[in-house]
Formats: sequence, structure tokens, C-alpha cells
Amino acid sequence: MSLPDAALAALPRTRSWIGGREVEGRAGLAPATDPATGEPFAAVERLDAEQAGAAFDAARAAFPAWSATPVRARARALDALRAALLAEAEQLARLVSREQGKPVAEAWAAEILPSLDALAHLAEHAEAALQDEPVQAHSLLQAHKQARIVRVPCGVVLAITPWNFPLALPLPIVATALAAGNTVVLKPAPAGVLTGLRIGALARRAGLPDGVVNVLATDDAVAAALAADPRPDKIVFVGSTATGRKVMTAAAANLTPVVLELGGKDPAIVCRDADLDRAAQGIAWGAFVNAGQTCASVERVFVEQAVAEPFLAQLVERTRALRVGDPGRAGTDLGPLTLARQRTIVVEQVEEALRRGARCLTGGAAPDGPGHFFPPTVLAGVDPAMRVMREETFGPVLPVMSVPSPYGLTASGWTRSEAIAARLQRELQAGVVTINDCVASFAEPAAPWGGIKASGIGSTHGRLGLLEMTQPKFVSLDRGRGAELWWYPYDRELEEILATTAPALHARTLRERLAAQLRLLARRRVRERVGLRRLLGQLEKLF
Repeated sequence: MSLPDAALAALPRTRSWIGGREVEGRAGLAPATDPATGEPFAAVERLDAEQAGAAFDAARAAFPAWSATPVRARARALDALRAALLAEAEQLARLVSREQGKPVAEAWAAEILPSLDALAHLAEHAEAALQDEPVQAHSLLQAHKQARIVRVPCGVVLAITPWNFPLALPLPIVATALAAGNTVVLKPAPAGVLTGLRIGALARRAGLPDGVVNVLATDDAVAAALAADPRPDKIVFVGSTATGRKVMTAAAANLTPVVLELGGKDPAIVCRDADLDRAAQGIAWGAFVNAGQTCASVERVFVEQAVAEPFLAQLVERTRALRVGDPGRAGTDLGPLTLARQRTIVVEQVEEALRRGARCLTGGAAPDGPGHFFPPTVLAGVDPAMRVMREETFGPVLPVMSVPSPYGLTASGWTRSEAIAARLQRELQAGVVTINDCVASFAEPAAPWGGIKASGIGSTHGRLGLLEMTQPKFVSLDRGRGAELWWYPYDRELEEILATTAPALHARTLRERLAAQLRLLARRRVRERVGLRRLLGQLEKLF
């Protein structure tokens, strides 16, 4: 909605956070719009490209001290961040509801509680996950060295996050980066920017050092420039597959490593022995939670023909009972879609499916009136060529049919059989597979989160997500004196030692290996450099 400059200037303003302070934006004001009414309720001061780039410099300046902070102290900082979030949880839940459109109860369940849990989990487990990993030498000639793998932070992490979960997506990513010793530049989506900017305020309230967390309000053109900037050391992007490809292309110019958590066309598989009541109830929630605007939403159902009719009957009954309306009102199950353009995509996919012969069992048309509402919709009689079966819908539409897909974010199976459950867990091609449940694994902070195929690269949660925010460094300590066996000068004796080492370690029979090992031990040069005690400690390699 376009507002006169005077009306926009009269709205409450919000600013970016760079270097621990709020920064006045030079690129004009942008409205924050309530998707339930279409009315602006706040104004955001946008940064220009130069201002946004300055956040990298602030993060770089803060990095040496923060990365040198012991992990235990960083964990205490995350606990302080959790306390700050808890103190503002009620206001944040209502802000999320008003800015993004999900019901307040869902804001608590899907945004506040998962964020608190993620902070608690990191604070408790980061130190153990980041401990050095001893490495025992496989090479007998290096058995005298002490080696380990240490985890070091990447540096400055750029996080670009979407609008559908404006708190629960960016905050755990920021916290994971901080736990690993990185500093962060966060660029939230414009449609969730008010909530995203609150993360900067929370970091300030928690006492995090200046520059450790920077949060930017910019337009999408500036966001593209951030991804192409050579200053970040890692980029974490959460969003559509199409935009993820652009981010990866931009990052490739600087060889900046990326983690991509992208879209999904996630299936649910209902087997003939499934508890149909539980399956219908769970799949209805998995399809329509957050008005279907979830990368892990159930967007297709594979149902066995033997139970298709009773399953559809229960699914439609559950769907029709859902209450659509003002997300700030208690009792609302579904709010509006966040963006008008997203509703347009939903409408186009449904209309195309109906033109090609699909049957709408409930819902199916956008209502008149204000806001970006669309009713929860169940389609049957679909075919694989329809857009609703091939493309991510990201809205409250559920087609029921089995088709192949290039996506692989999550999948769910519904069955009473342990054998079938085991087969589904083993054979489904997805980053997350749940049995008799769906979507909820995102709220488990110990579970890794990430996709395969067109759904992304890498992980953003759990121990694997924490390790993504580090670089492995192999370190080796040699306390010996004198030259290594393989150093200059090369002479006849060295040739003979190395030639004997090969059969000593790799001959097919024990007799051949023992004979060569005895010849090695007869060499004074070997005994002095490698050490008889260490050789005896490596007997498993010898035999």
C-alpha cells in the first residue's frame, strides 16, 4: 500500500543496529503492513548500500575479541540473550502476529518457545560440541606426533532470513554463529523486519559486545549486494530455491562458503495401516500451520488407494473446522498470508489445477474484503503436470496424489507398522523424515535441519548446525629433535628404510610384515627418530 510521505513519517519508526547502536537510515522509509488489514502500522528507516556494508566492518572489528572469548563465557552470553527474550516474549509474540499474520498462540508455539529452547540447548552443549578432537596417527612414521582437530570460527557470518518465521529462523542461526565464536550481520526480510530488528535490541539488552550482532533493514537490491560482498566469511541463506541459486552464484565469485535452507514440496505418505484419525489431524496441521507458509509444510499427500476415501473424508472434515480470521483474536486457527503476491501465487496454482480437472473438496477461492486471506483448501483429482503438484505453493493448499519431486527437505510417513516405518525412514529422500508426525522436528534444537537436492546445502540446527559455523583445523605437535626421516638429504639408507616400510605396513601376510618390521627395527635411524616405545604402542598397525 502506498502512503503519502507525511503519513508514513507520522508512523512509529524502527532503525537498524550496527556496532551496538541504532543507525538512522539514509534510504528512506518503508511501511510495515498488517497483512490482516492491509494497513501500515509502523515505518522502517532503510539503510543505503554504504551503510549496510559498514556492518561488515563493525562485525570484523568485534571478531578478534569475541572469537577469543572462551566458549563457556559465550554460553553465558546466550543465557543472557535468552533472559532478554523471555522478558519480552509477550510483546514479541504479538509483534510477530501483527507483522507476519500467524495467530498469537502459533507465535508462541512456533517462534518464541523454539527460540528459547535453541538458546538453552546451545548454552548447555556448545562447549562439549566444540572441544578439540584428538587424532591418532594412522601413519607409523608419524606416530611420534601429537595431533588433534580444533574447531575455529569462520569469521563474519552474513545471515539472510525470510519473513515466514521472523524470529524462530534468524535467532537460532545468530545464536549458533555466536556460540561458535563468529560475529554476525543479519539481514531479515522486509516483511518481517520489525521482528528481526528486535534481535539487535535483544543483543543490546543482553550486554553482548558492540558489533557482535548487527541487524540491517534494507531493500532487496541492497541484500543482493551483501551476498556479493567479499567481506563476509560465510553466508547462511534461508528462503526460496530460486533466490538461493542467486545467493550461491554471488558467493561463488568470492569463494564464500554458503549454507542454504531452501524450499520444499514436502510429501506425507499415508499407508493402508495408518491411524487415519491421527494422520488426518496431523496432516491438516502440517499443511495449514502458518497458513501453509512453511518450507516444511505438507504440500502433497501420498495415500494408498485402499484408504484414500476414508482418509480424504476425515481430512476434509478437519479442514472445514479450521477458523480463519484476525490472528490477534483468541480462537483463530489461520491468519492471512503475509504478502499479497504470495496469495496471488496460491490463487494461480489453484485456478490452474481446477481448469485442468482437479476437484476442490473445500476452500479454493480468496474471500472479498481486506487482508491477504485464503481459506484452507483440499484438492483431489490432481495430476503430476499441474503447478500445484510440481512447484512450492507456500500457502494453505493441499493436493492429494503421488508424484515425483526435485525437492527433498522433509517427508512424513503415517503407519502403524514398524517395518514400514523403518523402510520409510531408510528410503525417503529428504533431509528430515518423521513417522506419524510432521514439521515439528524444527522445534527440537538437538535435531539438525537442512535439505537435499533443491532444498538446500548444509544444516542450521543441532550439533551439525553448530559445526557448520566453524572451520576444522588440523594441528600437530612434534616434540622431537633432529630431522624427520623423510627430510633432506635423500640418500641410499633413506631409500632402503622407505622401501622396507611399505611391506612392513601393507604386505598381504603377517609373516611378510613381521620380516619387514624386524628389518626396520634394526635400523638405528628408525629407532632414534620414531622411538621404540612409540613403535610398540602402535602394534595394532603392525599386525
